[in-house]
Amino acid sequence: MTKISDKDLEGLERQQDGFSRRTFIRGTLSAALAAPLLANPKFVRMARAMDFSGKKLKFMVIQPHAGSIEPLSAAFAELTGAEVEAVQIPFDQVRAQATLDVVSGTNDFDVFEYFYTDLGALARDGVLADITDRIEADRASVDPDDFLGSLYDSYTLIDGRRYGLPYDGDTHVLFYNEEIFDRNNVQAPTTWDEYREVSAIITENEKADNIFGSLIMAQQVPVIIGSSFANRLGGFGGNFVDADGNPTLTSDAAIAAAQAMLDAAPHATPTPLETGFGNSIPLFLGGQAGMIEFWTDMGTWAEDPEQSKVVGKWNVVPMPVGGANTVNRPAMNAGLSFGASAGSANPDMAWEFVKMASSKEFHAQVLVNNKTGVDPTRKSAIPIYKEFAPKQGDVVERAIQDAFPWPKNPESPKMMQALTDELGLMMAGSKTAEQAMGDAQAAWEDIAG
Repeated sequence: MTKISDKDLEGLERQQDGFSRRTFIRGTLSAALAAPLLANPKFVRMARAMDFSGKKLKFMVIQPHAGSIEPLSAAFAELTGAEVEAVQIPFDQVRAQATLDVVSGTNDFDVFEYFYTDLGALARDGVLADITDRIEADRASVDPDDFLGSLYDSYTLIDGRRYGLPYDGDTHVLFYNEEIFDRNNVQAPTTWDEYREVSAIITENEKADNIFGSLIMAQQVPVIIGSSFANRLGGFGGNFVDADGNPTLTSDAAIAAAQAMLDAAPHATPTPLETGFGNSIPLFLGGQAGMIEFWTDMGTWAEDPEQSKVVGKWNVVPMPVGGANTVNRPAMNAGLSFGASAGSANPDMAWEFVKMASSKEFHAQVLVNNKTGVDPTRKSAIPIYKEFAPKQGDVVERAIQDAFPWPKNPESPKMMQALTDELGLMMAGSKTAEQAMGDAQAAWEDIAG
């Protein structure tokens, strides 16, 4: 188990003060929210076999998935009789808070949402329960073969054992504003050189009106700046590590990827180092940027007139390529699963929640709800997704099917933080791309021992 100092415990406990909690019980509200699932006979037969009346399930969810709380909680409460409490956690604190809960012995939570890149550390530290045998026992209802691409193994498997089930299939695609592109007589880029050129043209012509060619998310959080780097790394044909797990951050592809970020930064919305998940969304939806690399649910938000000024004025293409590479290689940026806490007092109930959240029936419902923040994980849901989001359906399916994963070994969180630090110094002008990648390579080798 991980050793956490008293000082660390106190700091993490102070962070919890701002967390948002919501509780659901079986009743009118729950029934209304669970109605689509209750209308599915197969799902009801599966769930009605469970009765957790008088028990309480508590789960942790990242704040960008706040819109998932009601459907998750309401469905489980209505179908099982359990009381359900959800707690929102900032996405950059979720691993630390899950670890704190178990390692400290508090064991307040039954289920954690986790990034797949944290899986190795969470398994090593005894935070997540090994659910391999439960999956095999319920294999018919879990239906692992229905998951897209390499997503099932990437999100759940460490050293031959499984610790969760996929909930949100994440990758990036390139969204662009057709109206801005038409005004500037430019086309959607297919290479990273074209991306820089298009961004430069738009910014030069429209920056006086506070419209810029692109949004580059370079906030110094691994899942943010790391995703922008990974998009380019895949585009240039590179990988984070080789087949033996050795770092490859000084490869030609990795250095070219970092340089592509640096070269595009002057033409992006000021400033990339301050651009993250939350503040980039309203800028693109407000028509103030020509392009954004983003998670695939951006398209559903863009078509929502309640939050978008670009309804009918946007489009989407695969991520660009670079150098000699001609094959689109999207990165598996973020990606979330639910796992049962190793400290849960109700492991059977925790497992049933994890299984429900990942099920084909439930996934089909939350996937077509643009408040949940959920992207495809299952092959069976693709047809309904394409009906819901026809403009982006094909691009998203290919991206998730072909996405390459980030490292997820026990040291991955430290490694990605080291890369984040070096990319931040590069974007701030303190290091060249080659220097930053060289120092990141050295840091990864040192961390790996």
